[in-house]
Amino acid sequence: MEIYLPIADLPVNVFLVFAMGTAVGFISGMFGIGGGFLMTPLLIFIGVSPAVAVATVSSHIAASSFSGALNYWRRRAIDLALAFMLLIGGLIGTAVGVWLFTLLRAIGQLDLVIALSYVVLLSSVGSLMVAESVQAIIRLQRDKNTVPARHPGGHTWLHGLPLKVRFKQSRLYVSVIPVWIIGFVMGFLGAIMGIGGGFILVPALIYILHVPTSVVIGTSMVLTLVTMASATIMHSATNHLVDALLALLLMVGGVIGAQFGAQAGQKMRSERLRLMLGLLVLAVGLRFAVNLFIVPGELFSFRLMEGGR
Repeated sequence: MEIYLPIADLPVNVFLVFAMGTAVGFISGMFGIGGGFLMTPLLIFIGVSPAVAVATVSSHIAASSFSGALNYWRRRAIDLALAFMLLIGGLIGTAVGVWLFTLLRAIGQLDLVIALSYVVLLSSVGSLMVAESVQAIIRLQRDKNTVPARHPGGHTWLHGLPLKVRFKQSRLYVSVIPVWIIGFVMGFLGAIMGIGGGFILVPALIYILHVPTSVVIGTSMVLTLVTMASATIMHSATNHLVDALLALLLMVGGVIGAQFGAQAGQKMRSERLRLMLGLLVLAVGLRFAVNLFIVPGELFSFRLMEGGR
């Protein structure tokens, strides 16, 4: 059963798109992260243009983050002060990312930049995650006593920067400069690549700022929600690339898959989960790298440019 996507200008199989949403939702629920880093490449692989994929997945991530943020809000596991400071940098990063997105699209280099960005980001992050998880598994096998984790509140050179603010719920007294930078990077990546950035943001908050894990996921979801919603609005207003029908199909499948993924993730050890996630991220990055060197079946294509030229 095929359906025509008006913005993507492409007929797709409804069951295939629904299955993709379910699979990515399952993975998101299992690993506790947003699935934008996987959903965007999958859409590109089935023929959706990178520009439409990035813009549409932003709305999908925003909707998913909304339900998650509500859950953490009820549990009072969100540091609103920290989330606000992250959003200052995040909204600026989103605006800059959408501006660069529009510029690259105008000069015809957007597809290449998106592909290269995924290759570099996913390959590097995937490799680091695989290496860290393998070391953790080896360490556990060698010594059954787990190595104590680094406690939140430890001091590094970042804590010596000016403009310090006290975040009571996170029990932190740190400079807002690294907080703004982290928010900016996440907003920028979300606008350019269509990823929520949770698989980068959560480790950054834990290992760089030493935010307690009890509030880091909920706080991360607030940033993801606002930046992705802003990116969706900006993409709709400036580029008109958000395919609402495609986003709806992905959302329905994602909600269903996330429920089963969360149940499966609770039955596995955290080290093995991180290893599986690292391998998945690395595989997607390598798949993009292979695509850059494959000779297309059609060396020339025609496309109507803006303004009828």
